[in-house]
Amino acid sequence: MSMELILAFVLAAIVLSVSPGAGAVNTMSNGLRYGVKRTVPAILGLQLGLAAQILIVGVGLGALLSSSALAFVVLKWLGVGYLIWLGIQKWREAPTLLSSADEQMGVGWQRFWAAALVNLLNPKSTIFLLAFLPQFLVPAEPQGPQFLIMGTILLSVDTLVMLGYASLAASLKGWFQNPARQKLQNRVFGGMFVAAGSALASVSR
Repeated sequence: MSMELILAFVLAAIVLSVSPGAGAVNTMSNGLRYGVKRTVPAILGLQLGLAAQILIVGVGLGALLSSSALAFVVLKWLGVGYLIWLGIQKWREAPTLLSSADEQMGVGWQRFWAAALVNLLNPKSTIFLLAFLPQFLVPAEPQGPQFLIMGTILLSVDTLVMLGYASLAASLKGWFQNPARQKLQNRVFGGMFVAAGSALASVSR
């Protein structure tokens, strides 16, 4: 890959990551509640899910998903159900001030795996990557190293963008320490998760 092609891919990756989606909602929700530092596990979980999506496309399973109606529908509705479930849980979450319990490592790992599933159970991402990545491939060069370069760029850019989203959300954290405001925040983000799931439900092959 030429430097010009890599730079073009970086710009495209920035646009892709900045575009609001379920991952951004997850990051902002965690940033508001836990702050930037304790949102890092969720951000890393998102990257694991994204890396899995890139790997799926890289090994050719993305082509199967795009051609198999059954595979697409199954993964699609798993993703829809998971996002709506997250939304309902967030909506019903009781307003609570941060406590020492939030410091437990187990909580961080729960955020990690919850976020990983947000990105992993999203066939729209697989289909999009399947259409997006090949545009930057050079047919005459080995595809493995090219997918590795593009995957590394995507994960790096998305990590930085999610840290930005977490920082923005955390800057409003003090305002949401009021129980009534925290309840409002829970319902706003719960609604956003449900909206993201509803949007995914409308996706067709």
